[in-house]
Amino acid sequence: MSMAQNIYDDPDFFRGYSGLPRSAEGLSAAAEWPWMQALLPPLDGARVVDLGCGFGYFCRWAVSHGAIAVHGIDLSQNMLGAAAAATDDARITYERQDLDALTLPLAAYELAYSSLTMHYLTQLDQFLATVAAALVPGGAFVCSVEHPLYTAPTSPAFVADAAGHATWPLDRYLDESPRTTDWLAPGVVKQHRTIATYVTAMLRAGLTLTAIDEWGPTPEQIAEHPDWSLERERPPFLLLAARR
Repeated sequence: MSMAQNIYDDPDFFRGYSGLPRSAEGLSAAAEWPWMQALLPPLDGARVVDLGCGFGYFCRWAVSHGAIAVHGIDLSQNMLGAAAAATDDARITYERQDLDALTLPLAAYELAYSSLTMHYLTQLDQFLATVAAALVPGGAFVCSVEHPLYTAPTSPAFVADAAGHATWPLDRYLDESPRTTDWLAPGVVKQHRTIATYVTAMLRAGLTLTAIDEWGPTPEQIAEHPDWSLERERPPFLLLAARR
């Protein structure tokens, strides 16, 4: 049984999330997007499923880059409503599903994509097994999660020492369990897992890992966005790519 929290249908959270640059401006405002894009296979003629599709930005991008059919799935009715309102393309369909109880057709997609979604899921093994079975042989799975160094701490916030140097106070890294934080709304629940757990779960599902990236901003990005420099102290995102 799923224990995932549908925080995106909380009015306060959705209002705050909708105001974030990546929500308002799309993929170009997601700092890690160029690295995610580099992990993608060619999309000409591809069938794609976007798991945790949110506002549908990736769905629309995929058809603009050659995908012949893209199916976006999300738990949030708020997200799906916004995605549908912004989409006018018969190649794109949207569906509401709880990803912890995900059902997909077998061998139906050349690409499964999931951005910053899996750290909300309680049933990771079941989810990945379903994703693997839905890919054609050789099909790709490209995903990102909040980095485990980011999700682990009891109090996930930088702490400045007497000299003003900010450090990230890591604790409870090997304690894989829910973490509750106040981010955009009180009581947001995420599932903390180690890097090894994510990688091992993908291998157990029958996926072959092809890339792993502990993403942080480049010097060029920091020059453009100086406030991103703190993200070099610990990576905010873990990017993974695999094939069936």
